[in-house]
Amino acid sequence: MKTGIVDVGGGLRGIYTTGVLDYCMDHNIRFDLAIGVSAGSANLASFGSGQRGRNYQFLTEYAFRKEYMGLGHFLRTRSFINLDYVYSTLSNSDGENPYDYPALRDNPMEFLVVATDARTGLPRYFDKRDIRQDDYDVMKASCSLPAICRPYVIDGVPYYDGALGDPVPVEKAFSLGCDRVVLLLTRPETERRNSKRDEKFAARIRREFPAAAEQLCLRAQHYNDSVDRAREYASQGKLLIVAPDDTCGIKTLSRDRDGLQRLYEKGFGDGAKIADFIKE
Repeated sequence: MKTGIVDVGGGLRGIYTTGVLDYCMDHNIRFDLAIGVSAGSANLASFGSGQRGRNYQFLTEYAFRKEYMGLGHFLRTRSFINLDYVYSTLSNSDGENPYDYPALRDNPMEFLVVATDARTGLPRYFDKRDIRQDDYDVMKASCSLPAICRPYVIDGVPYYDGALGDPVPVEKAFSLGCDRVVLLLTRPETERRNSKRDEKFAARIRREFPAAAEQLCLRAQHYNDSVDRAREYASQGKLLIVAPDDTCGIKTLSRDRDGLQRLYEKGFGDGAKIADFIKE
């Protein structure tokens, strides 16, 4: 029985899945395959290295620093989030909160990070072979929100957030041999995405990256369709959706300590659903 887990990200709403994954670490719940999209890649990376609480500190402490994100950084670099600060300055071996790369490398769990080729709008699935000590560029690429961040360049290729190319990569997990999948959402399961905000952001990148702009306009539809398919798998017993009943007022870039803490606690409590699913 091959069990996969998919974390779709959601910016600071990812504090919810941080709680879910901390519960999994506390109860020794493991997976054979993990696929992370955007902030979900950071959550699953720390899960894969066994660094419980690491992402909690990033989202409840570091995210409030001006070096992490803000208008000043956007005016200087055209990127609101300082991805190099998050995934290099803080995370390198000489950083404030070093990432335990050898632990991820030696973990038998397969690990994929989804990013979107800005030139084509197609998803790219990075794996452990694309990650090295103090080189976590694949996570930077996966988290590059269009219009909020410049695309992140790896080997000459510009990448945007993985949610443009494959917002809910459940089919990818099954295609890689999973018999059952746990899907982590950061908005209520029945909440439908709409494309109004995406269309505004798409207009800002369309001239330079028309294919990525088109995918951004379709993101809401792709997300909704993918969640619908996931619910069908759930009805067949092949998949478990773990999602908050509400987001405690937290949006993608919301910095509200009380809301973040409440959403984390929701996630930690909901982690128990995974233990029951795996036992079944």
